[in-house]
Amino acid sequence: MQKLKADLLVIGAGSGGLSVAAGAVQMGASVILLEGHRMGGDCLNFGCVPSKALIASGKAAHAQAHAAQYGVADVVPQVDFAATRDHVAGVIAQIAPVDSQARFEGLGVRVIREYGAFVSPTEVKAGDHLITARRVIIATGSSPLVPPIPGLDTVPYETNETIFGLRERPGHLLVIGGGPIGMEMAQAHRRLGCTVTVIEGAKILGQDDPEMVQVVRDRFAAEGIDIAEGAMVAGISGKPGAIEVEAGDGRIFRGSHLLMAVGRRANTERLDLEAAGIETTTRGIKVDASMRTTNRRVHAIGDVAGGLQFTHVAGYQAGLVIRQALLGLPAKMRTGHIPWATYTDPELAQVGLTESQAREAHGGNLEVIRFPYTHNDRAIAERKTEGLLKVMVVRGRPVGVSIAGAQAGELINLWAFVLANGLGMKHVANMVAPYPTLGEINKRAAGAYFSPKLFDSPMVKRVVGVVQRWLP
Repeated sequence: MQKLKADLLVIGAGSGGLSVAAGAVQMGASVILLEGHRMGGDCLNFGCVPSKALIASGKAAHAQAHAAQYGVADVVPQVDFAATRDHVAGVIAQIAPVDSQARFEGLGVRVIREYGAFVSPTEVKAGDHLITARRVIIATGSSPLVPPIPGLDTVPYETNETIFGLRERPGHLLVIGGGPIGMEMAQAHRRLGCTVTVIEGAKILGQDDPEMVQVVRDRFAAEGIDIAEGAMVAGISGKPGAIEVEAGDGRIFRGSHLLMAVGRRANTERLDLEAAGIETTTRGIKVDASMRTTNRRVHAIGDVAGGLQFTHVAGYQAGLVIRQALLGLPAKMRTGHIPWATYTDPELAQVGLTESQAREAHGGNLEVIRFPYTHNDRAIAERKTEGLLKVMVVRGRPVGVSIAGAQAGELINLWAFVLANGLGMKHVANMVAPYPTLGEINKRAAGAYFSPKLFDSPMVKRVVGVVQRWLP
């Protein structure tokens, strides 16, 4: 057994772990990084990157079939389904060097391609290595949750870890789960020529504002995607190519392929956390606001910590940990300024409170400002007028923003900046946006907040009248 020592031991080479390792080693710390599977983790290999690549293929096919509105003849897209997978693999391959073992070893990180497990509160075993570190960062991420549905073990099914390997187009894809992963994959596959049914036990996209979700729902209906809500799955049966899903209320759904997209589970099973005195919850590792576990020498970040499951959140938490572990400075997790986006078409994006959350928190002090895409000239020019921006404002400051529409994931960046820095609506109104851009929607929303205060105010009119009489 080879004994190793380091300032930082990072377990998991996904987005959070890689951010900690790169930052720490470049700041002068000695770092050991453990990864028993693929460098880059879920985001690069099975999540954000391949899903957005496949969505791009779907958008290209959809554009060919819906070009007449621009004066270009519609054509039936000739989709080479295997080639779309080659496109996905190519995108992963182009990004992979940034997350590679070679790059991190070049930075000075000791990379060990083994899973790690605690053998004591201060020691981790990885293969034939026994590692002691001043601080340990657990960043093992999450995996697809596969619930114990009766009959599921008798039929083939896909998860986000296998769906991108399909090289033959499914005739009819059944998607169990109407969250972001399920909805993104449903639309991408529909646009690539599959029949698609989404089966959701509650409501689709349940974490988002219902008014915004309706924009997406309407588009899905227009594209021929069936959505069955309130359909708790009671049983699954069938054989390859002929799968049957039965809901608790008796509804039956039949298809050729099945995608399970019902949620995620934290990757803790290999870690032997009990040996380190680290407690868990039903969602993952128990952490405090500083991302510290019940073992004070160990932090947990990203999906394994059981909070918001987004790549950018793992990166944010990595920064908090570096601040503490390397500089000895306090740092606490905040969530009020964290944005998220779902990359359906139209996109959904959110930062801060939804309207219902804001009404519950702020009551009569809340003002809700709406600005539709139909009033934006760039959206009109590109025929992308399905959409709405909604800003929840309390005493001149936004407390939440919801967007549904084209490039919502880009538009939300400004509002994330505003909320992160405690800025007000006046700061957005002062911005000059180039014309014509979708970004004008943000400025126009701020203008809509101030317009009644300026144009409907008797006091303002009296002041203007007096000034006009005295101006030379």
